[in-house]
Amino acid sequence: MTALRPEREGLLHGGERYDAPADEETMALRIPEPPQGGDPISASAGTAAGPGSPAPLGGRAARRKAAKGRRGRVVATPAAESRPLHGDRPLSRVEARRQAKARKPGAAVVASRALGEVFITTGVLMLLFVGYQLWWTNVRAHAQAGSEANQLQKDWASGKRAAGTFSAGQGFALLHIPKLDVVVPIAEGVSNKKVLDKGMVGHYGEGALATPMPDAKTGNFGIAGHRNTHGEPFRYINRLQPGDAIVVETQDEYFVYKMASMLPVTSPSNTSVLDPIPPGSGFTAPGRYITLTTCTPEFTSKYRLIVWGKMVEERPRSKGKPDALVE
Repeated sequence: MTALRPEREGLLHGGERYDAPADEETMALRIPEPPQGGDPISASAGTAAGPGSPAPLGGRAARRKAAKGRRGRVVATPAAESRPLHGDRPLSRVEARRQAKARKPGAAVVASRALGEVFITTGVLMLLFVGYQLWWTNVRAHAQAGSEANQLQKDWASGKRAAGTFSAGQGFALLHIPKLDVVVPIAEGVSNKKVLDKGMVGHYGEGALATPMPDAKTGNFGIAGHRNTHGEPFRYINRLQPGDAIVVETQDEYFVYKMASMLPVTSPSNTSVLDPIPPGSGFTAPGRYITLTTCTPEFTSKYRLIVWGKMVEERPRSKGKPDALVE
């Protein structure tokens, strides 16, 4: 093959010389001719895309082939996207319902949850009740007893309350137990509602259990009080020792007793502890005694705790407080 060929002589065209194009075999590079009969839009897009752009699609046949390929692909719909997948495909409605049903708790689980909620609610209510019994009843009873004690002393000072017979629930004296730092009103009767639950001490003054007042020449002055809750005035009477003072203050006098003996446990039906000469007290002859009764063990009412005392001094209020209240 000849590397170079002499240039062909051109032909005259309109009086001008026309040079024929050079032979293709003599050219190292050449500009491609524009496509014949192709898509002008694709051609222009290919031209505008510039270097590095993907090759434009061919003619109509190429576009039909590309469209056919797109129709073969699965297009996700909102319903399919909302359903869970099983492998690489979305679950059917039946499968989705089965899985949702399987995730629901069974009857046993629901029942155990309900039972647990009942236990929790019951526990909370019990705690609230215990708090009410151990705390709030004391707060309220202390307030009521304190108010009654103040009113009683005011009435004594003004002379409104004369000594004599008292109605149920009426306060008539103050009980002092110096060792236990107790000062509490004594009211007539042992009713829970009218007396004991108000934080006061009640006098056995009614019915078959009636006992004489402290000013009686002989007899056993019997009183009762709560050991726990509602002011709990007798909570620590089990700590009393023989010789400890127990003082009853009335409008006109102070009656001073000395603790003599204790019965730690006895039946609630043992009413003989209120007798004029109580069995087990150590007293052997009629005298002027005091009996304190309360529940035992603490926070129960199964048994009774009894404390006995013997009067050692009767002092008019006009002479001032006894030594037991001054020390």
